[in-house]
Amino acid sequence: MRILVTGTTGEVGRRFVPRLLRRAGADGSVRVLVRDAARAEPSARLGAEVALGDLRDPSDVREAVAGVDAVVNIAAAFRGVPDDEAWAVNQDAALRLARAAAEAGARRFVQVSTNLVYGAGLGRPATEDDEPAPGTAGWGAYPASKREAERGLLALHAEGGMDVRVARLAFVYGEGDPHLAQSLRWAGRWAAHQRLHMVHHADVAQGLLRVLFAAGPGGRIWNIADDAPVTAVELHLVNGAELPGGMAARPLPDPWEGIVSTLRIRDELGFRPLYPSVWTARDAGVL
Repeated sequence: MRILVTGTTGEVGRRFVPRLLRRAGADGSVRVLVRDAARAEPSARLGAEVALGDLRDPSDVREAVAGVDAVVNIAAAFRGVPDDEAWAVNQDAALRLARAAAEAGARRFVQVSTNLVYGAGLGRPATEDDEPAPGTAGWGAYPASKREAERGLLALHAEGGMDVRVARLAFVYGEGDPHLAQSLRWAGRWAAHQRLHMVHHADVAQGLLRVLFAAGPGGRIWNIADDAPVTAVELHLVNGAELPGGMAARPLPDPWEGIVSTLRIRDELGFRPLYPSVWTARDAGVL
């Protein structure tokens, strides 16, 4: 299988590509789409083929998908970017990429999405069959644009043009990723017992590899997360930060917001977190 990966210079992509190369082989079977050749050097040294281009440029995309069998679309515009950029990258470019890949003969498309598409809690962990209602404060157009990309891609699958698979990631951390420290931007304002569902980069990679290579029909969605969501207090402790005053007195109207079920990926794809909690990752020295 020849695989194109986008978003390979971001926090998720640059940790995923080496693991994909170990699975798929360093013989040109993995191609990475990047705008800056210098930033692709780590992947190239490991054996990835480099395609220079912009995900938002249709001609660059057509060249990048030529001859590939599958695509893993990790590229994303996150919180803090203008809304129009989030829609252009997260929805428009994703759909354009999938259509071009289908036209080029690719069989499979893995879309990396987010558990933020679920929005408010449901009184229980959110499952893949729940209707998403993105609206999480502070994330701009990111959740909604990711949800609409999912909708368009699954419609493409239903039309028979592509085996589409969606992976919804929890809050990603580990291996020096600054996200763990950045979590205090929000957790410092939370109730003491409000929780954040997380997933270590090693488990993101093993989850995506399972989604990519699994036999069977497409058109499926899987949540990828660890086993133990971490509280606002624990986020401060694991970061070595002082607890803000008044946390214990803050109300928590929705204790299930952001918490997801991982039963589907466990039962269908055999996923078991290598790091079931942030504490096991801490003990292993992989934060």
